[in-house]
Amino acid sequence: MPRGEARPATRHSPLVRITHWITAIAFLCLVISGAAILLAHPRLYWGETGARSGPSLIDLPLPFVLDVPIRGPGRYLHFLAAWIALFTGLIYVMSGLFTRHFRRHLLPEKSDLGWKQIREVILRHLRFERPPKEEALTYNLLQRLTYLLVIFVLFPLMFWTGLAMSPAVTSVFPTIVTIFGGQQSVRTISLRML
Repeated sequence: MPRGEARPATRHSPLVRITHWITAIAFLCLVISGAAILLAHPRLYWGETGARSGPSLIDLPLPFVLDVPIRGPGRYLHFLAAWIALFTGLIYVMSGLFTRHFRRHLLPEKSDLGWKQIREVILRHLRFERPPKEEALTYNLLQRLTYLLVIFVLFPLMFWTGLAMSPAVTSVFPTIVTIFGGQQSVRTISLRML
């Protein structure tokens, strides 16, 4: 960059960038280790119990691979990645609330929430139209709604279902699993979110 020129403003703060990449790596570890755990029993049930020979709600077209070498370490990796994602997410949310990032960058204006505006944004995406230059520097309505849904609904639900599958947590707080209708229901819900 030549001397005297102003450096362009970055779109995201360093904290947002760091927490994003840590969460992305942790989520990738969750998907890989979750797949290894799922291969051990690729059937989904509803309620409290499920067994290999019993009737299932959904039979995934995957083989039973009970001897997968990553199965044991996969659980440890899954657990570790979940806690890393949780703490990173908490840092991001606390920072976003403190710096008003959510209000300034993610919370849509009431005037943007009309069906006409939502339809226009969707149609622009379907037509692969580039947004005007000034609009490209901010999040559009679909991006804002998606980020808010992921940050404040899907990630908390992912952690809630993860805790509900943990015997250590459910022995102390049994209500956490009964809200979902049982241990196997929680497993089915968590897999359906992917």
